[in-house]
Amino acid sequence: MRVLALAALCLACACAPAPRPASHFQMHLYYLVLLKRGPAWSAGETAESRRLFEGHMANIRALARTGKLVLAGPFESAPEKKDALAGLFLFDVPTVEEVRTLVASDPAVAAGRLVPEILQWYGPAGLTYDGRAEALAAH
Repeated sequence: MRVLALAALCLACACAPAPRPASHFQMHLYYLVLLKRGPAWSAGETAESRRLFEGHMANIRALARTGKLVLAGPFESAPEKKDALAGLFLFDVPTVEEVRTLVASDPAVAAGRLVPEILQWYGPAGLTYDGRAEALAAH
């Protein structure tokens, strides 16, 4: 009986995954784009603002599918604050010139509803979310 118990214990140990060695933490250069409300921003919803928002969201999805956009999202701000932060993009691309091109593809930026500020940001290598992970897996 004792031999069976020891054999079961040994089998359980053999099936357990071996501990992984600690991975080496790496920093990576990303481009953080802060989107502020621009001169064409207005608090009221219009047919034009809805059209621009739909284009903005479609552009985000398209950029995520390329694998270049790591994440994006809005900020909460009071409607009366005309120059408030509206959102952010985080890009994983090699140059600021490419960031400028990608940001310019956003209809809300092109219309002056949003104004970008581009910053270099160092963060953990490998940041991702589902849309980007799918794009990277396809490559």
